[in-house]
Amino acid sequence: MIALTHAWGLSREPFAQDIPLQNLYPLPGLDPFRQRFDYAVAHSLTTVITGEVGSGKSTSLRAAAATLHPAQYRLISLVATTGSLLELLRQICLQLGDPPSSNSMARMLALIRGLLSDIASKKQIPVLLIDEAHLLRLDVFAQLHTLTQLDYDARSLMPIILSGQSSLIDKLLFHTSRPFASRVVGRSHMEALQRDHMAAYLSHHISIVGGTKELFTDDAVTAIHQSSGGLLRRAGNLARGALLAAAQENCPTVTAEHVRLAVTEIL
Repeated sequence: MIALTHAWGLSREPFAQDIPLQNLYPLPGLDPFRQRFDYAVAHSLTTVITGEVGSGKSTSLRAAAATLHPAQYRLISLVATTGSLLELLRQICLQLGDPPSSNSMARMLALIRGLLSDIASKKQIPVLLIDEAHLLRLDVFAQLHTLTQLDYDARSLMPIILSGQSSLIDKLLFHTSRPFASRVVGRSHMEALQRDHMAAYLSHHISIVGGTKELFTDDAVTAIHQSSGGLLRRAGNLARGALLAAAQENCPTVTAEHVRLAVTEIL
């Protein structure tokens, strides 16, 4: 198989998922989310970021969390599951470095609160980040507020940041979720890219891997935008596939026909 780096004179594979934070494309919704994120962290509240699959919400969460200095903040990063609240508490205990020795929810809550208090005593702020939060069950949302509640709800032990698909909002609006949802101070939604932003997104990713010219024709950009629905992950996959198709034909640029070929190979 042709290597894109060799075919196009690039320093590394383009459109990678793990690019350094300083090389991230400045998504239109990133700054508003960072502002809500910073406010929630500063006041021990909860904020939510939603978006369709591949819209950039997890990347935005990573970018916002990276601004928190490890000397001042203790990040507790989880990927949600469809398990019970007890399973979520186990995940938190493991993240805090203290595997639970009991299946009692009351004891586990007491353990976590003690661990969070220890972190606070070291002048650190614990921050709970839950990705794929739309997977959490309704009964978890019904009790999640008890995790951070302290002193008869006079203050919160830590801020919580949730990231998930749009169905997350439906779960938060359910009547049993109200005690937790009432703590949410802001919601950010990552929209699909418009066509002009898609052109800039493609150029940006080519430039950060050493590309020195526009590789995608205007028709190719339009085809990628339409076929991806403006969603970043699918757009990146289509762009890679189209680059490969053009390289196999020794074409100097990527055309809409190359994008159409890539569409047939991507789910």
